[in-house]
Amino acid sequence: MGSRAIKRRYGIKKRNGKTILLAVVSVIAAAIIAGVVGVAALCQTWLQDLPDYTNVEALNTAEPSRVYATNSETGEQVLLAEFQAVNREPVELSQISELVTKGTVATEDERFYAHNGVDIVGVGRALLNNFMGGDLEGASTITQQFVRNTILSDEMTDISFKRKIREMYLAYKLEEIYTKDEILLMYLNTINYGAGAYGIEAASERYFSKHATDLTLNEAATLIGIPQSPTYNDPRLNEDQSTKRRNVVLDRMVSNGVVTQEEADAVKAEPIMLNEKEPSETGIYAQPYFTSYVREQLLDPDGRYKFSVDEVFKGGLSVYTTLDLHAQEAAEAAAERKLDAVGHKFEVSLVALDPDNGHIKAMIGGKDYNATQVNMATGDGTNGRQCGSSFKFFTLVAALEAGIDPKTMIDASTWVDVPGSERVANDSFTNWGTIPISKAFAVSSNTAFIRLIMSVGVDEVIDVAEKLGMTADLPEVAGLTLGIASVTPLEMAQAYAVVANGGTLYKAECIERIEDASGNIIVDNSNPSGERVLSPEVSHAAVEVMKGVVTSGTGTAARLANGQEAAGKTGTTDEEKDSYFCGITPQYSVALWLGERAERYEDASPVYNPVASVFSDFLNQVLKGEPLEKFPKAADPPYKKNFVDEKNHIGGSYSNETGTISSSSSSAASSADSSASSSASSSDDATPPASGDAGGAEGGGTGGAAGGGDAGGGAGGGGAPAPDPAPAPASDQGRSAEPSPDPSS
Repeated sequence: MGSRAIKRRYGIKKRNGKTILLAVVSVIAAAIIAGVVGVAALCQTWLQDLPDYTNVEALNTAEPSRVYATNSETGEQVLLAEFQAVNREPVELSQISELVTKGTVATEDERFYAHNGVDIVGVGRALLNNFMGGDLEGASTITQQFVRNTILSDEMTDISFKRKIREMYLAYKLEEIYTKDEILLMYLNTINYGAGAYGIEAASERYFSKHATDLTLNEAATLIGIPQSPTYNDPRLNEDQSTKRRNVVLDRMVSNGVVTQEEADAVKAEPIMLNEKEPSETGIYAQPYFTSYVREQLLDPDGRYKFSVDEVFKGGLSVYTTLDLHAQEAAEAAAERKLDAVGHKFEVSLVALDPDNGHIKAMIGGKDYNATQVNMATGDGTNGRQCGSSFKFFTLVAALEAGIDPKTMIDASTWVDVPGSERVANDSFTNWGTIPISKAFAVSSNTAFIRLIMSVGVDEVIDVAEKLGMTADLPEVAGLTLGIASVTPLEMAQAYAVVANGGTLYKAECIERIEDASGNIIVDNSNPSGERVLSPEVSHAAVEVMKGVVTSGTGTAARLANGQEAAGKTGTTDEEKDSYFCGITPQYSVALWLGERAERYEDASPVYNPVASVFSDFLNQVLKGEPLEKFPKAADPPYKKNFVDEKNHIGGSYSNETGTISSSSSSAASSADSSASSSASSSDDATPPASGDAGGAEGGGTGGAAGGGDAGGGAGGGGAPAPDPAPAPASDQGRSAEPSPDPSS
């Protein structure tokens, strides 16, 4: 009885042990399951907010935008710039040496064609090797490296399980979308090869000045070894380490059957021979003032094109500019000859454009882009400089639009009293007497044009200037006609072009057409639509007056050797700090500035040799052998009959002593014109008065005329923008001092 009870108790004991074991196993299993679920949940949170990975082939097609110019004489197309975010040149697999493709796989991921983005076998091998003390190995596949360097580039420095899980997941997903060769190509086109080179083609050019398809085994192995540590393995910086790494690559190429042991040994006995090619920091190879202006036009958010940074630096655009390298070379040669004559502390700025479409054919922004990027031609980095009497052009056009015949007589005597201001004088205090407005323009009489702007109205002159495309800040004072506003050659050439073509404003344009990466034309400026802003009659009348400047006035240095008709207007500023000339032919509208780019405008040296001769020197080269052309013809505009403005001494003959009207007719125009012509040269050759005399040269500048005081438009060197010119009170006084024509002409 007792024994049976004992047996029963023993059985009960066994059943309790099984229960406990089962409970323990259950708890462990539950913990494992909970852990797995927890890890899975954690991983799921890590995989949230992943970057888009469905369109990474864009990384393979992203390429620089290229900017071109054409030489009209030879037809040659020249690369001016490549705009890119990094030094990278995507290519196809067929453009990469097999030594690189096979060597990269052998070195970085020998099981690349066997795994699905993550190499579990490779991970195990790397862990074992590292544990056993072998050379440190990583386990990231080529796909993972590509993900890390592109899609997850913002997380590249994050050494965590989270980043690794995200990297592995994206590697798997990419392998579902792309073929192995596509992934390998994207890797080779984007990986960092050091020295600022991204992608195998850029690296080949950077280190060896050759294409990736032409690399030798030595060169290929050297490049393959760099991405492991782009700085440490850079052969420029650490030749010994680079050689050691190259030899590791060769060993792996041997073990994977890419090359033979004999081939590898032969290369190991060779040094690494570099043939470096330094890339441009800006991507600009030629004509930096013009090319940087093109870049700014493309990117300007308030401009016409409004391209994004990615579109310009990664979009593979082909930008065909309006620049004619034949004209550009002629302009640079003419500018250099002028500097040889006046001294190389001075600079010439020039814009030449086609009046019939606004295309910029030549541009000189300065003499040394590396010294200063301030572009004196376009105003980038500055407000420009004063143009002196070249601004009288706008007063002339306003008078013609107001119906004032240029044959109308005007008081051009020595002085003119400006209400509320000091007197304004002519150059060298010349007394021209009463002469036609056309002659007053030719000899650049300050007093006559102060009278004319006061007659037609300052606001009307500003309206005309703005209608002709001027955007500069124009002070509302009579001295405006003497050029006290700071302007740029670009806008002046654009404005003068209007009368050259018969009255149509074409905005100055540096781009002829743009093609996208596929060759589709997305911008076409080859035949722009301009805006008519002047009548053909007013334009024709203005040109006829402007011809007198070149034929017998202050701009005879601009006459062309082949007899091509030309017209224009000279300009100088106070103390001869700036020389300006704006000239036109039917083929070109050209604006020129000559002066010193000083740190402070008041420190700029005077330039007594006028810039007008650069116009003739330039166009004599460009138009050599070309047929002569005529400006557009038109009838006279409707003029007011016997126009008289007694207050401003217009429409009669006046005495400088009495200021009284002796005649209200214009009948004396012919004889006055003749006498003025005979005495024009006396003003050109006049010696400037002593420093105590009032005012400046041909209007404008510091201490300038009729509201022009302290309006010196100095753009300092070194890229520092000049302050906007603040017009002084109308009490300031100007005295023209138009220099004599360049004797070299």
